[in-house]
Amino acid sequence: MAHQDHILIVDDEPVTRTTLAGYFTKAGYRVSEAEDGTGLWAALKASEVDLILLDIGLPGDDGFALLRKLRRTSEVAVILVTGKTDEIDRIIGLELGAHDYVTKPFNPRELLARAKNLIHLTRAAREADDTRSTNRFDGWVLSKASRRLTSPTGEDVPLTRGEFDLLAALLSNNGRVMSRDSLLDHVSHRDWAPNDRTIDVLVGRVRRKIEDDPKWPKRLITVHGIGYVFVGEDSGRASAQ
Repeated sequence: MAHQDHILIVDDEPVTRTTLAGYFTKAGYRVSEAEDGTGLWAALKASEVDLILLDIGLPGDDGFALLRKLRRTSEVAVILVTGKTDEIDRIIGLELGAHDYVTKPFNPRELLARAKNLIHLTRAAREADDTRSTNRFDGWVLSKASRRLTSPTGEDVPLTRGEFDLLAALLSNNGRVMSRDSLLDHVSHRDWAPNDRTIDVLVGRVRRKIEDDPKWPKRLITVHGIGYVFVGEDSGRASAQ
């Protein structure tokens, strides 16, 4: 079954929501509606969304506040919709991470064209990122986009956040020795005490999941006095695609 692009309309004006929903539904899109931030988060939790049409003047958290929170966890396509014509609002919206900006009253045909183009562009960029963020080594696959590790037999191998970040950092720097301090930056993004053993613990856990014999590792190697280095067996390097 072909994918049906999903558009979420967030506007506190029922007439505007109904008009837009009818227009996009007629054009072949799946449409959800929300009148405020509570509805926005509920819709995002319930289903994947390809594009959000977000009104700025909402009750409670306005569109700017919602966009700021949204960008902490998502890169979903966003078009800000507003009745204001102030250029400062447009600039603020774009700086906060909106992809486009339209003012009321707008031409529905133009909005449809903008939405269609934006969905296409963001999907293409996401697929390109997914491809670049896949690491392969010895039959294993680490996807940074989905944060999944798949074994050579096709099984999902669960990783904690720290384990995933550690392995991703080592694979991205394949063949290069990384110090414990450098790895801590990737894993924690905060300062740690010099005697912190977090990295050693995480390395031990990852070895138990990817090494044939964790006591005699062939992939995740200790460089005494410095840190660790990852070496893939297939070609001597892990490949990023």
